Amino acid sequence: MKKILIDKALYSSLDKYETVLQRADVQVFTAATTDEILSLHQQKRMSLIIARLDAPGTPPERIYGQIRNDPELRAVSLILVCGDQPADRVKAEHCGANAVMTRQAIDGGVLDKADSFLNIPTRGSYRVLLSVSIDADKDKSFFCRSENISATGMLLETDRTLVSGDRLNCSFFLPGAKQIEVSGEVVRIISTTEKAGHRQYGLKFTKIAAADSAAIRDFIRRKSGRN
Repeated sequence: MKKILIDKALYSSLDKYETVLQRADVQVFTAATTDEILSLHQQKRMSLIIARLDAPGTPPERIYGQIRNDPELRAVSLILVCGDQPADRVKAEHCGANAVMTRQAIDGGVLDKADSFLNIPTRGSYRVLLSVSIDADKDKSFFCRSENISATGMLLETDRTLVSGDRLNCSFFLPGAKQIEVSGEVVRIISTTEKAGHRQYGLKFTKIAAADSAAIRDFIRRKSGRN
């Protein structure tokens, strides 16, 4: 599970994109101050921090200096968002940022950076009907739709009420592939969709055959036009 910590002031503008933030294998935390960023990172050990250079709290040089100098905290990627003045970029680099972005370039660019730093498997948009059963009640199956898929999980849409931790068994077909059967765990409840009563859930695969994982990766490569 990848953990991303995002400045609260940035999160609302980033969450509107269909991005890494909605993947099943990503857990998102938010913080309003630099002190909260340090505290959460100490508790949760983030994979990536996306923050404003001018966030309130202890000066960023001190906060990120402490993170970079601590052997147990330093293994985190840091994206800092700042103004467009040269001095801002220099200050951000002195904080040990892996990437520095201006506010004007933040929208899609910062999420592309997040993908590269986290090395998250590529995901493909794919709407397909799945047969699903819950581990606790395998005799009662229902249907739902996938919104996208990767080799490690998928985004599901259904009118069923699920909760984090529910374990599902899913069966579906990919074009040109045999039937695929996976088991997974609901790790995120994302949002109510435009369809009344429907919700989206992030599912992380907990059991998938190597051949099925390869078939999904091949499908995504073909769909995206990559060799």
